[in-house]
Amino acid sequence: MLKKLYIVIAILVSASSAYAQTKPNIIWLMAEDISLDLECYGTKAVKTPHLNKMAANGVRFDNCFVTNPICSPSRSAMMVGTHQLKINADNHRSNRDVPLNEKYKPFTYWLRRSGYTCILGHHGVMGKGRKTDVNFKSEKIGKWDGKENFGLFDKVDHFEKEDQPFFMQIQLDATHRGDWWNAVRAASKHPVNPDEVELPEYIADHPVTRLDWAKYLDQVEYIDDEVGMIFQELEDKGMADNTIVIFIGDNGRCNIRGKGYLHDSGLHIPLIIYNPKNSEVNKVRKDVVGATDITATILDFAGVEIPEYMTGKPIFDEDFSREFVYASRSLWDEVEEKSRAITSGTWKYIRNDKPEIPFDAHQAYLEFYRPAVHIMRTLKNENKLSENQGFFFENSKPKEELYDLKADPMELNNLADNLKYSKVLERMKKNTQDFDAQMKPKDSIYFPTHAISVEVLKWVKKERPVLYQKMLLGEEIGFSGLNKEFKIYKSQKK
Repeated sequence: MLKKLYIVIAILVSASSAYAQTKPNIIWLMAEDISLDLECYGTKAVKTPHLNKMAANGVRFDNCFVTNPICSPSRSAMMVGTHQLKINADNHRSNRDVPLNEKYKPFTYWLRRSGYTCILGHHGVMGKGRKTDVNFKSEKIGKWDGKENFGLFDKVDHFEKEDQPFFMQIQLDATHRGDWWNAVRAASKHPVNPDEVELPEYIADHPVTRLDWAKYLDQVEYIDDEVGMIFQELEDKGMADNTIVIFIGDNGRCNIRGKGYLHDSGLHIPLIIYNPKNSEVNKVRKDVVGATDITATILDFAGVEIPEYMTGKPIFDEDFSREFVYASRSLWDEVEEKSRAITSGTWKYIRNDKPEIPFDAHQAYLEFYRPAVHIMRTLKNENKLSENQGFFFENSKPKEELYDLKADPMELNNLADNLKYSKVLERMKKNTQDFDAQMKPKDSIYFPTHAISVEVLKWVKKERPVLYQKMLLGEEIGFSGLNKEFKIYKSQKK
């Protein structure tokens, strides 16, 4: 009798193990500060063979938008699958010690309950890719109950067969502005030729802006190599046939009108999904998708029921439909903004509730990492900017912006004051107000972290004037190294 019982138990364990293996592994590659600047999206001068292959064997989405153009609010929304305003996470790097309302949970909580091992980062990518950067109380590794335990993941860096089914989130850091850009370019076997890049019309054509854009594309090529490396590891470990790979950005590129702004170049991100079990390949979808939809889609891939609180929806559901993505911009370091936007992929509406704060707000951190800003300020003073280039450098913002994205994909012609489009304006305005009400949090208190970049910039101006002048000429003088020097200087002054 006992022997028969052991046999039954063994069969049940074996069946359970076999069932678990039918669930797909899922890898979420999140590239930092990147717009649709990949070869498979038609970008000139850049080579991205691994992402091209991923798109050719999967689905490329042409109208995916984040819900905030700044990293931590955007990541907060994706980690919960719920718009960042609704969970009071819209202010950059605030509320780090405030637990989420008990109603909400990170999506990894649901994956772990369903038997997934959740892994953060990868041993082979730049900086190991372990960034979480969310605006609520959390820890990278550990259990989650939202009261005493706030862990988001189970382990770091490595996926093995015994982890299956696993979910892995890997941050591809290279495209984020950093002191490594020159080193990556210097090490490249085929650095991007500045003469071959195609600048947006709103960026002045200048040797510095061209070189800066080329350096950015060098980083794009670097992360493409990292994508290839991860796919190769899946092949080597025999997991390629059961692993879904998702590639997205966390917000738009870090340049003029990009990261930090509600224009298309700040919100519009690449999204490519490769599913080895999907017979649909080389497919391009034009429908509107929001970043929180990716979170819901991951749960759907894992066979997990979507929590009611999620504002995201599984994008492969037959009835998936999204008319608008609603986006917001609030605090970013020392600049306390309030702007809201919706995009339909055809029309974009932006409402600037603080028009007195200009786009070029001289935010300290950005002074270190946007050569185009310094060059174009000089050109403005010399009256050498075109009208489209000068828009970003006006002393105030328009209260409202309306763009026809089909006719004007770079959002150069603001139609908000054009009576011909008054009905479109009113409809978009009303829809934005409806979203304002839907996403309003129960609690709007926030506790921002101090932006050390403000102090570092003052110190550079006073103590390193030669270096500061180089910055004004469009040279990236770095931030992290200077921050370390500033801390030493500050400690010696005590």
